[in-house]
Amino acid sequence: MKTVTVVGASLSGLYAARELRAQGFDGRLVIVGDETHRPYDRPPLSKDFLTGRADEGQLALTDAEETAELDAEWLLGVRARGLDARGRTVLLEDGRTVSTEGVVIATGASARPLPGDRLAGVHTLRTLDDARALRAELTRGARRVVVIGGGFIGAETASSSAALGHEVTVVEAAPLPLVPQLGPEMAAVCAALHRRGGVALITGSGVARLRGAPVKGADAAAAPGAESPPGRAVTAVELSDGRVLPADTVIVGIGATPNTDWLAGSALTLHDGVLCDDGCVTALPQVVAVGDVARVGGHRAEHWTSATEQPRVAVRNLLAGRTTETLRSLPYFWSDQYGARLQFAGHRHKTDTVRITEGTLEDGAPAEGGLLAVYQRRGRTTAVLSIDRPRPFMRARRDLARRTEPVEPAAL
Repeated sequence: MKTVTVVGASLSGLYAARELRAQGFDGRLVIVGDETHRPYDRPPLSKDFLTGRADEGQLALTDAEETAELDAEWLLGVRARGLDARGRTVLLEDGRTVSTEGVVIATGASARPLPGDRLAGVHTLRTLDDARALRAELTRGARRVVVIGGGFIGAETASSSAALGHEVTVVEAAPLPLVPQLGPEMAAVCAALHRRGGVALITGSGVARLRGAPVKGADAAAAPGAESPPGRAVTAVELSDGRVLPADTVIVGIGATPNTDWLAGSALTLHDGVLCDDGCVTALPQVVAVGDVARVGGHRAEHWTSATEQPRVAVRNLLAGRTTETLRSLPYFWSDQYGARLQFAGHRHKTDTVRITEGTLEDGAPAEGGLLAVYQRRGRTTAVLSIDRPRPFMRARRDLARRTEPVEPAAL
């Protein structure tokens, strides 16, 4: 291969570029990114960056020395708009084209917005510009913050908002947040963290609509990262059960949509991501996909660990021209909320049983010292969850990685 193009200047895109050089590719390396920023670390956006404990310099994933070593051609601030049917040309929105022998798709996912007109004070949190705008708003004094969605982004932004002194309410349409990830028993434990953190949690009710009013005076100024100031600002969140929650700021955390629109009309199969085999290889052997956009072996994982582990295998197979290696890593993710660190590893199935093996509960939340819980199926451990028990968790995770056999995609 003379040219490889990485579409997506993301965490997984950067790791793919690193792997290309580490695995001996010395040809032309092109990195396309729709943001103007070089790759940066996204997890702190909802935590330390939002609360002001980290600045933008601490988010950077590369420095001048590594950038020089990669010897890549960076095309930033431009979106890809297409991939030709043979996967040999990447089309850009500014009219340019990149001829290439290999493609790494690392375009990630976009935050899913609420339907309706745009209102000032309503935020999603996915990019650095999103975080800049939200942080600027949360530093304007005490605010009534409503977080829509009780997943990890919702919980982390609620925790950060509460730490900044705001009055926070989380709205979750399901009976409990995080049930798909943790199951009902441990989801109830995490729900108790909201209460312990002084945040109101409303479950079992969706959002009917957002209420707004005309923007006045200084509030009409555009927030950093905003294209133009909306003419109306959010004033309340109306729930499907009729309740109305006054709000100065609304944070929408209702999931993400993989960025695959630009691939319409290509030879690739798209279904909640780019379909790949267990080696991250698509229907075109010269095209691989990694990170949040990749549906690998029937499963799409939006986690930091997946984004950093997939590129090694994907690049190996891309350079080989076929699938020579498959992923065998154990799924792992973590979340920081209300001063507690949650860590999870393994393949949980809805029929698994779960029990707490270390620690106890107080009023439904982990007592001091945290807890360790294991998930089991037919007497075998399938997953492990820790809340503030890092050392026992790491031991359990290593044991699980040694014992766990690959799980059929249908079981996930």
